[in-house]
Amino acid sequence: MSHISLDQATTIIAGAFAKARELALKPLGVVVLDAGGHVIAYQRQDGASTGRFQLALGKAAGALFLGMSSRKIGDMAGERPTFLASLGPIAPSGVVPAAGGVLLVDGAGHTIGAVGISGDLSDRDEACALAGIEAAALRAQG
Repeated sequence: MSHISLDQATTIIAGAFAKARELALKPLGVVVLDAGGHVIAYQRQDGASTGRFQLALGKAAGALFLGMSSRKIGDMAGERPTFLASLGPIAPSGVVPAAGGVLLVDGAGHTIGAVGISGDLSDRDEACALAGIEAAALRAQG
């Protein structure tokens, strides 16, 4: 597979929301992007704050922009803060250096898109992203 369908994107979102309910999380916003950074689908749970789309987008788009999860970008921020700060003006949809942005890969390990989630603690956002990816029978970058 070389792309993500709308059906797969909505399954990812549904799986992420199911995990959020299981964990009793704060309301989330979930975005699924294709490999070019285009939004395939976005939904937010009732009560999610207004910034959830931009934060989720920044996590997913940043992962695509740098080719690594937003968790790894967050780790890099401590080691290379000047580099990370320089990305703002050149990253089209932003870079949010906190867990919750996960790359999607095909069987050969090629990036086919990304999922970004915002709403609760970053580790919990990431857990929901991974649950959504699993629900859609897709693979996250290792």
